[in-house]
Amino acid sequence: MSEIFHINKLPNRTITHNGQEYLFFSGTAYLGLPQHPNFQQLMVESIHQYGTVFGSSRNGNVRIEVYEEAEAKLAGRTGAETALTLSSGMMAGQVVINWLRGQHTAFVYAPSAHPALWNEPTVALPQLSFAEWTAQLPEQLRTVAPGPVAILTNALDAVCSDYYDFDWLNDLPDHRPITLIVDDSHGLGVLNDGRGIWPQIPRKPNRLSEIRLVVTASLAKAMGLPGGVVFGDINTIATLRQTAFFGACSPMPPAYLDAYLRADALYAEGYERLQKNLLLAEELLLPTGLFRHAKGYPVFFTEDDELYAYLLKNNILIYSFAYPTIADRANTRIVISAFHTLDDIQTLARAVNDYISTKAVG
Repeated sequence: MSEIFHINKLPNRTITHNGQEYLFFSGTAYLGLPQHPNFQQLMVESIHQYGTVFGSSRNGNVRIEVYEEAEAKLAGRTGAETALTLSSGMMAGQVVINWLRGQHTAFVYAPSAHPALWNEPTVALPQLSFAEWTAQLPEQLRTVAPGPVAILTNALDAVCSDYYDFDWLNDLPDHRPITLIVDDSHGLGVLNDGRGIWPQIPRKPNRLSEIRLVVTASLAKAMGLPGGVVFGDINTIATLRQTAFFGACSPMPPAYLDAYLRADALYAEGYERLQKNLLLAEELLLPTGLFRHAKGYPVFFTEDDELYAYLLKNNILIYSFAYPTIADRANTRIVISAFHTLDDIQTLARAVNDYISTKAVG
């Protein structure tokens, strides 16, 4: 198991541990918003107006307008009809799962589907590649008992940096209603010019009936907000809002959504910086042959776990721990963020090449 780094401030492009400074290439703050002083100042201003929390039901008789304003903006940005925010990405997934469970829906899980979409505390996920799973999915659906079906998947393989092809939707059978639930926590703010996965998923491919699409996401990654969101059609979102699960949970703090409404320039700046950093990282890291990488996505995955220890000795800290449970295999990956400088990435690339040279000599 990798060493645990206990720190007392938010990681930025560097962290300090036991008096030693390390370049930091981990985390999920892809656009660098939590570390951005101007974004932090927006948060301070919003807290002065909205306080730290709204400990009430969104369905109560006192309602704060910023929720609907921010949800309309989030939906408009992605291309969805409408959106609903919750206190976390986990809650966003579970409000959907709880609702579908009440309709006696059959759940069909993709490999590595995020725990936010699980119907039970533990779920036996398919031990197949995503391509193998999609190839056998039409036949599997023909054997599932009659009634509504929910297919649950991630938008991409965020751990191993692989994109998923959604053309398999063309091959799904027409004999039953299908809801596709996609967790886009790592794509929102990053994929498709920041719009996330919504624009590239067909709802009515070669089927007689439309596939109902629901996308859930954490806002705590690229978006830099402690909360979650569900995107969908107007009827589905209205139904979710009327559930006891939604009505009884406290919402995400309104101050954060107020800051989001005023942060367009900072999101655009973060996205532009990330793209520049990614172009350089792809140019310098991919020729090493050490990494698996979905172009345009800020994660470089490697099966060479010894890289972690080598970089650590050279004052560079990358991602390396078991996920999603401590029983899972640790995975090693480099995460590029908007808060990095081009010099940081060049330093990283030199260390990676030194590691490869050291292995070759050894």
